[in-house]
Parts: sequence; C-alpha cells; structure tokens
Amino acid sequence: MPSLKLPHADGRLEALAVSAPIAWPVPTAPPRWNRVAFAATHVVAAPLAAGDPWLDAAIDWDATLAYRRYLWSLGFGVAEAMDTAQRGMGLDWSASLQLIKHTVAEARDTPGAVVFSGAGTDHLAPDPGAPLDRVIGAYEEQCAAIEGIGGRIVLMASRALAACAKSPVDYIEVYDRVLSQVREPVILHWLGEMIDPALAGYWVGTRRDDLDHALAIDVCEEIVRAHAAKIDGIKISLLDDDKEIALRRRLPPGVRMYTGDDFNFATLIGGDERGHSDALLGIFDAIAPAASAALSALANGDRATFDRILAPTVPLSRHIFAAPTRFYKTGIVFLAWLNGHQSHFTMVGGQHSARSLVHLAELFRLADAARLLRDPDLAIARMRTLLALHGVVD
Repeated sequence: MPSLKLPHADGRLEALAVSAPIAWPVPTAPPRWNRVAFAATHVVAAPLAAGDPWLDAAIDWDATLAYRRYLWSLGFGVAEAMDTAQRGMGLDWSASLQLIKHTVAEARDTPGAVVFSGAGTDHLAPDPGAPLDRVIGAYEEQCAAIEGIGGRIVLMASRALAACAKSPVDYIEVYDRVLSQVREPVILHWLGEMIDPALAGYWVGTRRDDLDHALAIDVCEEIVRAHAAKIDGIKISLLDDDKEIALRRRLPPGVRMYTGDDFNFATLIGGDERGHSDALLGIFDAIAPAASAALSALANGDRATFDRILAPTVPLSRHIFAAPTRFYKTGIVFLAWLNGHQSHFTMVGGQHSARSLVHLAELFRLADAARLLRDPDLAIARMRTLLALHGVVD
C-alpha cells in the first residue's frame, strides 16, 4: 500500500503505510435500525468567495446539500444548523435560516429523509441584564421561522439565557413558555461548557458550585417531565457517560436520550440490559460509513460486529474532540476533504487554522486505523499538499 511521512510533536517524521480501503455497505433502502441516529453535519465553505472568511459566511450550497444527501443515503437523519455547522461560531442566524430552508426543501425531494433544525437565540447578544422576555422572544422568532417552512426543531441551548438567568426558576420559565407553543415535539439540546464555555452553569443560573451537574440534571429532568408531550428527546453533550446514563434512567416514558457524547458514544448506543441511548452526534459526520454499518449490525442482533466496527472510531473521535473541544469542527472538515467530499480545506470563519499540523497528522493516522480513508491515494495526495504548505516535504 502507498505510504507517506507524517510529523510527530517532537519533530520526527515517521512513515505510515496506509491501509487498504474498506468498501462499507450502502443501504439499498432506508434501513430499519433499532436506534434513532442523527448526524449533526458541517457546512462546506465557498473558497472563491471574495469576502473576508473571518467575517463572511460564504457557503457552497451544492457541496453542502450533496453531503446531506450522502448522509441520508446511509440511513442517518440530519441535525441541521447545529454547532457542527459552526452555528454561532462563524454561521449566524441569518445564514443558518438559509441553510435550514435549503435542507428542509432538499429533504422533501429525498425519500425517507429526516431533518431536525436548530432553533436558538443566537441573533440576540448575550447580556446579563437582559429580561427573560427578550430571550423568550428570540426563541419564539426562530421556532416560528423553522415551523413556518415545515421544519422540526432542535431547541438549542442559549448563550443569551446562560448570560442572564439567575436561577433554575428562570430556566423553567423560559422553557415553559417556549415549549408550550411548539407544534410538534422537539429535541432539547444541552451542550456542555467543555464544548461552549459560554454555556457554563446551564440550568442553574449564576451558581458555579454545581461542578458535577447534579442540580442541573435535576432541573433538566423537571422541565422534561413537565413538558414530556412536547419533547421527542434530549441530546446532552457533557462528554461524561455516567451523567448521561443517570439522566437517561430518569426520563419519562417516550422521551429519548440522544447521546451527544463523542467520547463514549459506542457503549452508550450499544447500551445494556437497563437501556441505551439513541444518537445525535457530530462525529457521525466523519465516521458515517462505519457508523451506518455498525448500526445495521446492531439492528440485526449482532452486537459483536457493532462493537468491532466502532471500536477504532472511538480513539479517532476522542482526538477530533480533544481540548479545546470547540475546535473539533476543523477535524470534521479535514476528514471530509481527505475523503473527497469537498474539493478544498477551508472553513467558515477561517477555522481550518484552528488545529495544528501535528494534530491533523495524528487524525490522519487514526482515520487510517479506523479504515475511514475511502481513497488512500487521494487522501495521501491531499495530505502531502497540506504538509508542503507547512514546509514539510515527504
């Protein structure tokens, strides 16, 4: 097999013989999985746009929608306009709404396609002095816009609410008001501060002594129980499997736990005799072919194959989501570029520069170990281009 030399942190260059690709199966019909699985997916930037990439969110709509069709073809639902798509981190509400409109329209023309879209408050600047009514109004505006085009909602965690909420009572009031108005059940979204530091103290307010999230879990459960008829499920991304399982076991019947834990997703989805999590994951964007095959095996009662396929994807995911976790999107887009899903490695907000060459070299090794480089020759050629741009000649 072909090889190339990749750098290590100590400056060494070490040759890697790239593995032969695996022809992961593509479903010929919408698969009947025993887990609900959404991929939170990225956007493809338009590299030839004239604007400043730190300020202007120029999107290649054709490539972006093609990637959503690819995920649907593998059996995944699409969670649109989430943080994986750089929502609030390069992509503002105006651009997000255009993205949602395009994807919802595309889903109508795609048999079996499912899409839920993020409704938040990101057009409202966080202000510790803002009244709760302002936050509620921002949620209402985005929910109405998404429902107005026939979309389903992921009710995203709010930086504006985190900034102004003083106590759990404030969170209860906001979610009471918003959830009472939605037409169809939503997926709640709890993004931990390790992914978005602006969401520290979510559910509890100005208190910063809830380090184990015990009070936050209590408040979250109270809100879910009060509005169970309006909640399809809740996605949590605390990167702590024990906390997810604790909340999962407290959810009322009919409310799903969607794991957002990109460190421990394999065991959480696989589950045990006491239950399992469904999934709404950013890492599914990057490992979609393997994850689809694993979920199909699980649905056929083959837990051993499920575990075997996903085992090497976990180190890859933990590397992509390594601290500072908010930069994980760089790795997602990097792997999409290596695999030919887009023609370039540029990102909205210029975030292709957020990870080091050494980090990306290790990502290449781990993607190879997980057999997720679908065309090794293309991946090597593109990696060599990146190495040369950094002054490394193989």
